[in-house]
Amino acid sequence: MDGERAPIGVIGTGYVGLVTAVGFADLGSDVWCVDIDAAKIAQLLRGEVPIYEPGLAELIERNRERLHFTTVLEDAVEHAHLLFVCVGTPPTYAGDADLSAVLEVVDAMPPSSEHVLVMKSTVPCGTGRTLRRTLDEQGKEGLSYVSCPEFLKEGSAIDDFVHPDRVVIGEDRAGWAGEAVSRLYEPLGAPIVRTDVASAEMIKLAANAFLATKISFINEIANVCEETGANVLEVARGVGLDTRIGPRFLSAGIGYGGSCFTKDVSALKLLAANSGYHFQLLGAVIEVNELQKRRVIAKLSRLLGSLAGRRIGLLGLAFKPNTDDMRGASSLVLASRLEEEGAIVRAYDPVAAHEARRIMPALDCAESVGDAVARADAIVLVTEWPEFLALDWAAVAAAMAGDVVIDGRNALDGVAVRAAGLIYEGIGVG
Repeated sequence: MDGERAPIGVIGTGYVGLVTAVGFADLGSDVWCVDIDAAKIAQLLRGEVPIYEPGLAELIERNRERLHFTTVLEDAVEHAHLLFVCVGTPPTYAGDADLSAVLEVVDAMPPSSEHVLVMKSTVPCGTGRTLRRTLDEQGKEGLSYVSCPEFLKEGSAIDDFVHPDRVVIGEDRAGWAGEAVSRLYEPLGAPIVRTDVASAEMIKLAANAFLATKISFINEIANVCEETGANVLEVARGVGLDTRIGPRFLSAGIGYGGSCFTKDVSALKLLAANSGYHFQLLGAVIEVNELQKRRVIAKLSRLLGSLAGRRIGLLGLAFKPNTDDMRGASSLVLASRLEEEGAIVRAYDPVAAHEARRIMPALDCAESVGDAVARADAIVLVTEWPEFLALDWAAVAAAMAGDVVIDGRNALDGVAVRAAGLIYEGIGVG
């Protein structure tokens, strides 16, 4: 079977699903996008994009003739042999992945020897083996299964699709399926890793866990720098020039967030525990990340004294710039802890305010950065949106009631902030 420019189906139209769909459409494939959320499909049919991701709306418009949106799985099954599963696998209360949406897809598939389920959703190592057994028990032995984990970063997902570091394809049955998926990705020119399903699943979890470990490590170094007078920016620069380490993910701050790192680190730790192994390092990674968010509260308390009645402006709510995703965002912890301390919190984000209001209806969201800093005793940079980095600090100082600026991402010009008469404090910069 020829997979070059083959039509594909994409099941699930969240971040991964939509980016995968428009990416392959832009390469020339007709794509049938399926979602059980009728309202979301209606939005997409009207040309409205339900998520914020730079470049996504433009790509959808450019490939409108190749993109087909439906709530009916059979539409995708009829037109495409390769069906990419991009449904959510959120963490359960126990910390492992909720695979109910994945299982619904498996149950809904008809028996076929001409179709392949390509798993893009992040699933625990061993899921493919379980799903293979389930398919066989349902009389769907002919249905092929391939693990092809995603490595997209929100905020740069389109570029990540077009210029991947690698494409991982895992299959346990030699045949046409893995080769067809491989041919789909060949035009991108990235290294293609062909392996077994379990190893493909583990590659995804291990990669995210390692990156999270780098973040927690540099945050620990930042905390030591604050005690010794060293500057973590200089330390990270010097350490990152070591080719064995590299400079990426060595930015100290208030901890990682988002759905991937938070979920995948916990899932891998739990997977190890369920297998009888105590993954001590990941336990420390998670603990450091949670404590790092709370260090901002300690800094504010040290500089302001009691936080009761103090007005605190939060600049940024999304877990990172160029996305409206609030999952695992540090702002949620900060806002909750500050309110517990009696502080009056006012937050501004240029994109994520609507999602923040949905999660925290009581959160006071400003309509502009000026509203967020007006009469504030202190402001905290939470998300390094470009407009915050270009602020007129003299104007900010004039609008504030106090003079404390906490740079939670080490992204501001500390010299400019201090020149405006404000107290500047970053993370690990002495």
